[in-house]
Amino acid sequence: MGSSRRDLLQWASWLGSSWLLQGLIAPPAGALVPPLDACRPVGDPLAALQQGNARFAAAWREASAQSDPAQRMAVLQQVLGEHCQVDPAALAEAQHPWAAVLTCADSRIPLEWIFCVGAGELFAVRSAGNTAFDAGIASLEYAVEQLGVPMILVMGHSGCGAVRAAMSDQPLTPLQQQLVEPIRACLQSGDDLSRAVRRNACQSAQQLTDRSDLLHEAQASGRLRIVSGCFDIATGCMELI
Repeated sequence: MGSSRRDLLQWASWLGSSWLLQGLIAPPAGALVPPLDACRPVGDPLAALQQGNARFAAAWREASAQSDPAQRMAVLQQVLGEHCQVDPAALAEAQHPWAAVLTCADSRIPLEWIFCVGAGELFAVRSAGNTAFDAGIASLEYAVEQLGVPMILVMGHSGCGAVRAAMSDQPLTPLQQQLVEPIRACLQSGDDLSRAVRRNACQSAQQLTDRSDLLHEAQASGRLRIVSGCFDIATGCMELI
């Protein structure tokens, strides 16, 4: 195996994905941009996320008033039905997301629901505790440099189990210990869980530019905006920090 091919395989393995080998996250070709941008919001991407979240939160409240699970789903589907969907044929060839989100792997954080968007609009990086882990930062570098994503939202959430574990002295496996170390590093005495979740999200956002020259330069040049937020599972609201 030649050195260039070996390097390529090692790079793909380090990212924890076969993106580069299979072309699953190809940058859009010029002719594909219009169909890929069919649902792209006009103006500020953060405002679009907040507006989508406001619609979701209203539906989340309405759904919580329903006793029947099917009725709850019907309420939520109606809200998503107000949004468009990019052509699957275009998505099969490339993607052109307009925002990236670094958030927790928690099953209660469905991004497309929370922000009322369709497939191909948000570039998602997830790990328990939404920490700025190596492969996650590399993934966001790809999103910014190759896909032209102009904004990254680092989003914690209420009741985060990873943050709770970081605050506890309960025994963890070696890998779990490694996971919570960056969370513990940012905690302060007297933090309750809510404050710790917010502090962790802000710390992760700061780490993106501290540890990546690419993201630092993109932010400094005005090509990239990085913001922090917290999603409340009970209310469905995402609040900026």
